[in-house]
Amino acid sequence: MNRTEIVIATAVILFAAFALGWVMRWVVTSFTHVTKDDMSDLEEMAHQLHEAEDLRDQAITYAENRERDLSNMLTQKEAELAAAMDGLREARAEVSELRAYLERITKAV
Repeated sequence: MNRTEIVIATAVILFAAFALGWVMRWVVTSFTHVTKDDMSDLEEMAHQLHEAEDLRDQAITYAENRERDLSNMLTQKEAELAAAMDGLREARAEVSELRAYLERITKAV
């Protein structure tokens, strides 16, 4: 192989490498290229995501407030129940005392 053939072979190899690189760049660019339609879709999805997050935050806040209100109502009802039970206990004790008193009076007469 003489000098001219080596130069030509080297030139062909370099040109083939250049062509392969150019084709690969074109392939990669065509796969990774983002169109305006894709961007508008992404922006719409981002907007919907923000709306969904806002709705979720509102729902969580509502649930926490409702839970707090229901806990307060439950505490109040438990206090009312305890007061009613105490009153009923006192009324039963008073009825028991009155029955005992009536029994003593009726036995005495």
